[in-house]
Amino acid sequence: MGSFTTLSRSSSRLLFRQLFENESFTYTYLLADMSHPDKPALLIDPVDRAVDRDLNLVRELGLKLIYAMNTHVHADHITGTGLIKGKVPGVKSVISKASDSKADVFVEPGDKISFGNLFLEVGLCDMFAFVSFIVWIFWTVMGNSFDVWVAYILLVRATPGHTMGCVTYVTGDGPDQPQPRMAFTGDALLVRGCGRIDFQGGSSEQLYKSVHSQIFTLPKETLVYPGHDYKGFTVTTVGEEMLYNPRLTKDENFCIQNSPCIPYFLMRVDLVLLEGTIPETFRSIMQNLNLPYPEMIDVALPANKVCGLQD
Repeated sequence: MGSFTTLSRSSSRLLFRQLFENESFTYTYLLADMSHPDKPALLIDPVDRAVDRDLNLVRELGLKLIYAMNTHVHADHITGTGLIKGKVPGVKSVISKASDSKADVFVEPGDKISFGNLFLEVGLCDMFAFVSFIVWIFWTVMGNSFDVWVAYILLVRATPGHTMGCVTYVTGDGPDQPQPRMAFTGDALLVRGCGRIDFQGGSSEQLYKSVHSQIFTLPKETLVYPGHDYKGFTVTTVGEEMLYNPRLTKDENFCIQNSPCIPYFLMRVDLVLLEGTIPETFRSIMQNLNLPYPEMIDVALPANKVCGLQD
């Protein structure tokens, strides 16, 4: 099939592999805690056609696969989570509760997916916006006097907009977690692009708000690993996309670098909470992509609603 490993990152603790499936141009990600006796591992966005390759790699590396996860319900390929569960007893499938799909674990705002002593953070945009709004009120009323809130707010990350149930998985913060942080954005944020919004409840307004409030508020050095790439790119950073993404940098209001009135981690959040701040240029771009109807959608969507396996 021509699928291959494109990037690896190993340390005394984290093992990371980026894998590519060339029919759907999909990236699958393998992460494991090598410092733990069991070497627990997880796969993000596995593809059915590449399951044997992925599981062979897991066995070769001596890992114990515990989670097979999806960032959203895919329309361009069938997920491999169902096949993996059938081949590896004990593996649990993971997807957002908002996806309205079958899985063993449904992630919601504030949840952490732990593997060994490492973890991924996940959240949904509505909670992030609500909590950020409350923090913004307190910051204004109380005279910028409660720095303790900062760490709590940055724990919530996700990106609905491409579909209603999209989430972004982000490695944990802290000295005992991989640095720089890593964000697995699915189809929401791509290298110099973003996912389409013309099916599965997609919305240009929601996508723009989600990316700016959820991903662009991460540290600029955060590594962004997309769900797909069609031009040979493998990774980008939050800082790069804030500067060079041709779709998501169309509004000057979202590019304020230093404000004396609001803390940096909220400067985009308070803006996206306001009506009318989504740039018409972005809306027009997304509404006029004129992309063809996905070849796999009529097969992939119903299959992916049931973990990749039709009942």
